[in-house]
Amino acid sequence: MPFEWMVAVRFLREGRFQTVLILAGVAVGVAVLVFLSALITGLQATLVKQTLGSQPHVIVRRPDEVPVTLAPADVVVAARVQRPPQRLIALENWPGVRRTLEAMEGVEAVAPVASGSGFALNGGANRGVVLRGIDLESSNRIIAVCSRVVLGGCRLGGGEVLIGTELARQLGVTVGDTLRVGTATTQGQRFAIVGVFDLGSNEVNARWVLLPLKSAQTLLGLPGGVTALETRVTDVFQAERIARDAALATGQKAESWMELNQQLLVALRSQSSSSYMIQLFVLVAVALGIASVLVVSVVQKSREIGILKAMGTPTGRITRIFLIQGALVGAVGAVFGGALGTGLAMFFATLALNPDGSPRFPVAITPTLLLSAGTVALVTGLLAAVAPARRAARLDPATVIRNG
Repeated sequence: MPFEWMVAVRFLREGRFQTVLILAGVAVGVAVLVFLSALITGLQATLVKQTLGSQPHVIVRRPDEVPVTLAPADVVVAARVQRPPQRLIALENWPGVRRTLEAMEGVEAVAPVASGSGFALNGGANRGVVLRGIDLESSNRIIAVCSRVVLGGCRLGGGEVLIGTELARQLGVTVGDTLRVGTATTQGQRFAIVGVFDLGSNEVNARWVLLPLKSAQTLLGLPGGVTALETRVTDVFQAERIARDAALATGQKAESWMELNQQLLVALRSQSSSSYMIQLFVLVAVALGIASVLVVSVVQKSREIGILKAMGTPTGRITRIFLIQGALVGAVGAVFGGALGTGLAMFFATLALNPDGSPRFPVAITPTLLLSAGTVALVTGLLAAVAPARRAARLDPATVIRNG
């Protein structure tokens, strides 16, 4: 064993009580880092997953219509301009736009949708709904409807629809019943209900009617057209950048889920900020604890340090002894703290469960998290040992040996 390591380990073993205390402090600090990070990461992932369970990551649609001035150039026009009503207009050259989106980096899937307002009628019950004409195979890669079907099957043949659980309750229908679906400008037609889904949103479950793309195009007066292209991306937090790139590449309007859910983003950022502040204070407390113990060790071992220097031990070696002590305390504390934090997080996840058995407070323990926490503890230990190491290096051997 190298000289510096041998002396560092011996100093730690001689002050066992102090060493145990500081190791416990480091372990608790690392456990707090792991626990908080796992809990907040898990909660954020769940919130994002629930939010994106019923919406795509990026929506590309036709730009809004803008008012056009038809007056001659020499005529003064009133300052107040009224916005024109936004009609249901198909996306121009949507197959070409789709190919452009599919070729973009970070895009996993693109699906066409013909969407518009309509009604669903069963006997005397009439509800305003959102008609969504989709190609089930491609659309299911954007919003996993088939995995959310709770009654019936997941298919969309001619004359078939999928509806939400809340709409089925309001209309008093179930799988196998028929439903009249139409728009304000059409009488509508009857569709057979083949499945009932639950997308985790009461509003979506009460409003969405999924029907074949061609049927929706006919009802909405969009022969061969679609109103939007819905996109799924690899990294959900890159959706805003991809939306900007998509708008530039296609000349269409592109909106990301981040733009449509500003309040959720504010909540996520607030959670992250509070977590970082707590972790910072924990790190400061750990660093002060390590530094204080090592400073006491320098005072207690002043005579030994003086003898080592009198025997010709270089100042650099003395410095490295205490840096090694800090690194050892940080590394060992990180191992125990990582195990403790993982155990606490897993135990906490079992305290409250949803009706389906999933944890109400999910945690996300990853090797990256444990490695990061361990690295932070190691670096903190080294930095905390700098001041005691410099103090030890400055000791005058003659003075400390004479004064005992």
